Amino acid sequence: MTDSASRLLESDALDIIFREARSQNKWLDRDVSDEQLHDLYDLMKWGPTSANGFPVRIVFVRSAEQKEKLASVAMDSNASKIRQAPVTAVLGYDLRFFERLPTLFAHDPSMEKLFENSKELAEITAFRNGTLQGAYFMIAARSVGLDCGPMSGFDNAGVDELFFPGGRIISNFICSIGYGDPDGLFERLPRPSFDDVCLIV
Repeated sequence: MTDSASRLLESDALDIIFREARSQNKWLDRDVSDEQLHDLYDLMKWGPTSANGFPVRIVFVRSAEQKEKLASVAMDSNASKIRQAPVTAVLGYDLRFFERLPTLFAHDPSMEKLFENSKELAEITAFRNGTLQGAYFMIAARSVGLDCGPMSGFDNAGVDELFFPGGRIISNFICSIGYGDPDGLFERLPRPSFDDVCLIV
């Protein structure tokens, strides 16, 4: 059995993932390869979701044509970031994620029916776990050497029409990835203390 202390990440790794990680506003002119996108996904996919439902769906927007489409339904301040970033991921969640449960959660066939029979339960489960997977996405991106620029200032309906037509998949947020330009960073903002937000009972 592995000693839990030996499984702790080095401080440098924690700096990369959390302490020194920043939301990027400007991007260096460096490409992100298909291999890097696969590496990112192959890391994020191991994050847990309810009943292994895996509702997240991702479109990696890289071509100039598709960037322009995405930029057209974003706030002006975000549109410029989308155009400049090498890749912007559109992260959505599949309202009918449960159709894959016979494969992803094969040991309990009742789970598919549970969600199929409750639209409300399926929607809240898809949204919650899709959002959780968005966090895994950013941690994975930083772990493979990429910076992140998450954004929520866009027209969800417009994004859905462009990238998730049909109404089954709903956009959650977008996240540019690549190599951030330090000149675009804002001053580091404070975070609440433990006692401000936590209670041990």
